[in-house]
Amino acid sequence: MTAALLNPLVTRLSPPPIPAVQAWGKSYPGSLGPLIDLSQAVPGYPPHPDMLRWLGEAAASLDYTNYGPIEGETPLREAYAAHVSQLYGAKIVGGNIHITSGCNQAFICAVMAVAAAGDTVLMSDPFYFNHETTLSMLGIKTGFVTCESADGFVPNVEAVERALTPGVRALALVTPNNPTGAIYPPAQLKAIFDICRKNGIWLILDETYRDFLPEGFGAPHGLLAEKNWQDNLIQLYSFSKSFCIPGHRLGALTAAENVVEEIAKIMDNLQICAPRAVQGAVARALPALAEWRAGNRLEIEARAKALREVMTDLGDWRLEAVGAYFAFIRHPFEGHASTEVAEFLAKRAGILAIPGEYFGAQYTRFLRFAFANADAPTIRQLRGRMQDFHVGADQ
Repeated sequence: MTAALLNPLVTRLSPPPIPAVQAWGKSYPGSLGPLIDLSQAVPGYPPHPDMLRWLGEAAASLDYTNYGPIEGETPLREAYAAHVSQLYGAKIVGGNIHITSGCNQAFICAVMAVAAAGDTVLMSDPFYFNHETTLSMLGIKTGFVTCESADGFVPNVEAVERALTPGVRALALVTPNNPTGAIYPPAQLKAIFDICRKNGIWLILDETYRDFLPEGFGAPHGLLAEKNWQDNLIQLYSFSKSFCIPGHRLGALTAAENVVEEIAKIMDNLQICAPRAVQGAVARALPALAEWRAGNRLEIEARAKALREVMTDLGDWRLEAVGAYFAFIRHPFEGHASTEVAEFLAKRAGILAIPGEYFGAQYTRFLRFAFANADAPTIRQLRGRMQDFHVGADQ
């Protein structure tokens, strides 16, 4: 009997990194205090009580027990379009919005809409690992735009131009960035968008963490106000972080109405429609909880400030980039891979962080800290643990 074969585009991928890192933490004896989990990007504070109440009311309603519109509930599409219009100074309508089950699903819908197996999609280097594995399992080739530490891991125009080769259909960027936290300046995004437009390729812009830009930053960019933006731009977003509801899986995609129509074909095969009850709750929460979300932005800034203080003069540890939810940190242990450092850090110091290799093989000297997971007092505990930490022989 011959065994049936599995898809090699899937089997060649590594297991999901977050569970692997969290498994290391189970071996931590607790000798330095509670485990500090800086691995997965989850809000380190609860949802607003009204959000929980609206979720409960919607979940108990018969109105949401059947299938809903593939593109998303009309009240949420319209409320989100109004929110985007106000934020970016643009004219966005409900027809430009497609609601998805989380931003990872928005990404797979976007890339399937613009690229086929054998085509190429560019990503920043370092890259968000779920984007890279999505492309790999679809048989879409990946190209990379190098982002240098000296530039704060922000891609420059020259790097984008060097990466453009025949067969490139899109450039996918994340800002604020995962894993580095780097915030791409509006002028830089405009220059990159102009290159995409000039070369007839799509810019897929994942803005999952845009609600946590520094206070007073203003609009993240002006691309949605550009004439004919919809010919080359697809914007992605997640409600998970801003409303503290990652388990409810809700994201959104902003694009031309004809692109939304094509994505509906994809979505109908992936899920039919995003979860309905949470759509009803978020449609209410978007305008009602604006002040609460602004307060959370200040809280995340306080956590970033605490991490900067921790990293000041911390031996040979180096904070190479920080912003929104993440920090990209260079560890001091030359000759030791970041997977080894992260494993020892979890088991001995009780700190969970993601190895840099998961974001690109050359980032063996880096760790990603998802600092938004912990409050400022907890973050300040990192200093003592990291000062006394060593790799190798038992401490």
